[in-house]
Amino acid sequence: MEKTPILVIGATGKTGARVAARLEAAGHAVRRGSRNSATPFDWEAPETWAPALTGARAAYVTYFPDLAFPGAVEKLESLVETAKDVGVEHLVLLSGRGEHHARLGEDVVRNSGVDFTIVRASWFAQNFSEGYLRDPILAGVLPMPGGDIAEPILDIDDIADVAVAALTEEGHRGKLYEVTGPRLLTFAEMAAVLSDAIGRPIQHVPITFEDFHANVAASGGEFVADVFTAIARETLDGRNAHTTDGVMQALGRPPRDFADFARAAAKANVWSAAA
Repeated sequence: MEKTPILVIGATGKTGARVAARLEAAGHAVRRGSRNSATPFDWEAPETWAPALTGARAAYVTYFPDLAFPGAVEKLESLVETAKDVGVEHLVLLSGRGEHHARLGEDVVRNSGVDFTIVRASWFAQNFSEGYLRDPILAGVLPMPGGDIAEPILDIDDIADVAVAALTEEGHRGKLYEVTGPRLLTFAEMAAVLSDAIGRPIQHVPITFEDFHANVAASGGEFVADVFTAIARETLDGRNAHTTDGVMQALGRPPRDFADFARAAAKANVWSAAA
């Protein structure tokens, strides 16, 4: 098996940790890129980029916290140039569905001259179990704006499987995989699925985008709240209210259903107060 390493940028993040673990389990050499890893990678420290990329044959690229953040596209452009200079052969970029700035980031990678695969993902199911919505779920509520807009919510494990396939198999270069879950659900319907899985009522609480901003600001600060609220306003308008076959295209199987995610997460006790 190829022992030239694959760099996983954001290896401590939701998708990066899964991608790195899957690659290692399959016997691939992995270089975990994060601020505190053996080979550090920090988006805010460009001097870390070349050492992390040098000698890697491919890289999984995620921008924390989101490609919509000011300066993200420009940093991605510099990173891609660095990757090209040091001989990285293939970039797999995680992008966001329906986001203008994410599309700009996709264009940077697409026009880089380096082989690429783009994974354009819909809303993460794991936002409920590992993200900022876990605490509200513990409290029995799901406070979200967007009214009755439906989302094809996606299990991150599917993103990881698609990324690993793109990084290790033939036939994925030059492809855009827009990945969604198998069905559309409103946030009220998601709350009902979570209620069934957890075994106690989870109530969807419709809120305004202003309230959403205040909630995010309370935990992440005003700057983070500004960006995530802008993303929510942009994407929770119906533009993403359709499913795609990206997972099937990449893997030859359908995506996992939200109910399967919820049951597995409940069985793992992620919504236990002691977790």
